[in-house]
This record gives sequence, C-alpha cells and structure tokens, in this order.
Amino acid sequence: MKITGIETHVVNAEMRNWVFVRVLTDQPGLHGWGEATLEWKARAIVGAIADLEPILLGHDPRDIENAVRAMKKHGFWQPLGVIGMTALSGIEMALWDILGKSLGVPVWRLFGGKVRDRVPVYTHLGLGQMDAVYHSMDASSLVERGLAVKEQGYKAMKVVNVPYTHYTATPAAIDDFVRSMAALRDAVGPEIELMVDFHGRCASAGAALSYLRALEPFNVMFAEEPIPPGDVASMKVIAAASPVAIAHGERLTSAAEFAPYIEARTMTVAQPDLCHCGGFSEARRIAALAEVAGIGLAPHNPLGPIAGVAALHFDVATPNVIIQEEMTGAVPWYFDVVQGPIERVDGAWQVPQAAGLGVEVDLAVAAKHPWKQEPFPTREAVLPDGTIVDW
Repeated sequence: MKITGIETHVVNAEMRNWVFVRVLTDQPGLHGWGEATLEWKARAIVGAIADLEPILLGHDPRDIENAVRAMKKHGFWQPLGVIGMTALSGIEMALWDILGKSLGVPVWRLFGGKVRDRVPVYTHLGLGQMDAVYHSMDASSLVERGLAVKEQGYKAMKVVNVPYTHYTATPAAIDDFVRSMAALRDAVGPEIELMVDFHGRCASAGAALSYLRALEPFNVMFAEEPIPPGDVASMKVIAAASPVAIAHGERLTSAAEFAPYIEARTMTVAQPDLCHCGGFSEARRIAALAEVAGIGLAPHNPLGPIAGVAALHFDVATPNVIIQEEMTGAVPWYFDVVQGPIERVDGAWQVPQAAGLGVEVDLAVAAKHPWKQEPFPTREAVLPDGTIVDW
C-alpha cells in the first residue's frame, strides 16, 4: 500500500477556516481524513501540507511513526513550529484513519482499546458561537447563555470572562469579575462544573493570582492559561500559590515543549491539542508524561468536526483524560459537512464503533463554505491608553 497524494479542503466556519486533510492511497476507495485547522493561518497550513506531500509520496501509510519521522527530519528546520506541526498533525490523523479502515477497527482499538465507556464533555457559552464565547463578560450575558447551555443537557461549561489585563489587575476589574462569576454560579447551580479560561490575558503572575484568588468561592474545575506560554518559572509560582487548579498547554506543540512544565508541576490539567501537537502519536507521549507526574488531561478542541472525532478516539483510550472540550454548536451546519460518530448523551460522548475515525466529508456541503477571511476579535485587546495586550 502506498500514499499517492494529499489533498486539503478548506471550509469557512465563521471564526475559523477548518482545514480538512485527505490522504489518498493506491488501494481503490481507501483514504484517510484528518484536520489541520489553525486560526488565521489557513493559507499557511495549506502551503505547509503541500510542502510535506512530496516527502510522503510512495510511503506505506500504515508506517505512521516512520512517516512522522520523515516529515520532521527531512525538512531540515527543527522544531517545525505551530504551522509545521499543525500540518503534520492533520496528515498523521489521516494515516491512523487509513490504518483503522484497513484493519476494520476503530482507531481507539489501535491504542490498546477503551479505558472508559463514555467521555464527559464541556462546551462554551452559545454552544461555541463566536460572539457568545468572547463577548460574554457581564453577569447578565453569562447567566442567560449559561442557562441555555445547561438546558441543552451539558453538565459542564467554560467561560472567557477575565478582562484584558496588563501587569496588574485593578480592584474594579476584580470586582466586576467576582460579580459575574457569582451570578453565573448562582444561576446554574452547584451541580454544573465551571471552568474559566484566562486566555493568557495576564502579563504577570501577580495579576493572574489576583483573579485566581477571587475565583476560590465558586468551586471551579480549573482555571485555564492564566499567563501566555513560555514562562515556566512564573507558571510554577502561579500553580503553587493558586487556590484553584491550573490547566494549560493548548499552545505547546510537542512532548518536548510540555516536558519542562510537567517537570515543574505547573499544571493540574494538561491541555494538548491533537491538531497542533503532532496528532495521536505525540499526544499519547504527552499523556504518558503527564500521567507519571500525576497530571490529568482535558484536551483542547475548539476546532472542526474531524478534530472532535479525533479527540473522541484519543479520550476513549487515554486513562488520565478528565473531560473533553467541544464546540459542536459553533455553526448550525457542523454535523452536515462531516458525517461521523459524535453522539452526546447526558453530557458525554459515546464510544464510536465504525472503522478508522468513522468520518466522511460531504464535499458538496464543504464547497458551500469556501475560505473567507476570519474576523479578528484580537483587535479588541487594547487597554484604554492604547496598549495592545494579549487577547
């Protein structure tokens, strides 16, 4: 069996352009699907995949480790960076899809079988719609949209309501944050798990800790990415002093990048994204490192349907997964463009049984949503004095 070509299909989903990857083989009808979505970088990803294609032509798609080594080592520049690793990740997912289909088993079987019978999930306000996710800051918006998520049967939800911050947090900003969290917790009740995504908006450990201490009364599952990645020492300070569990890792793109954070115990929950960290193989290495250190996983996944299915297969077979992020409500036609096995029952995804990833893309539906320039909500991340800060 040989790889004969690699295609990309870009599908605009408002905030993101989903990049679907199809790896073709010389076996009639046998191909694999993956996803390589990266916000505001769709054209770069398409180009990166085109650059990787010649490296893999003629390779047996079932020799996945060998294919990954070729993509990493035959291009000279290392590490690949987020664009290169995202392109690699989409291709790697598709190779596992081919392997599962060739053997007639779901991908999770290839990882040693299932370790759970269902995968708990959480979503965002608005079920993942962009305006609701990033423009729900005040108490009334949080309550209205939080109750709507609860009514859909979810048992957990995440909010992004930390204000744009610099090196210190003002008392007024903290007071507003506390009022909004108190209103949300009171509205949804104690039975709903809440998570707060800081989105890396604090420029210092001190600012982050001001908000984290304010979170203590609201019994959140975790606070996510209190500062941007790259500062292990400050993240260690935060994790040691925070009264709530810390989660981060969505912007780390390999086990090597996770390793110093895991060694320093900067997190209670690691958040690798299968579309950015190297696909299944590298995510499993990250999971193993985390498990040895007593760290759980909540894989990052605000992306498209194939990314969601890949996360589902990974979660079914990975024992230290706690909960899975999803945004299946990001666009009304989410389940039209990709036919696949995601089924949510009582706040949890069910275990898929179809061979491979169990997905097929409806290219006719995909063609109705061609690439379009994504909006830039990042432009809102400006302080009153004009200083640009982290979105």
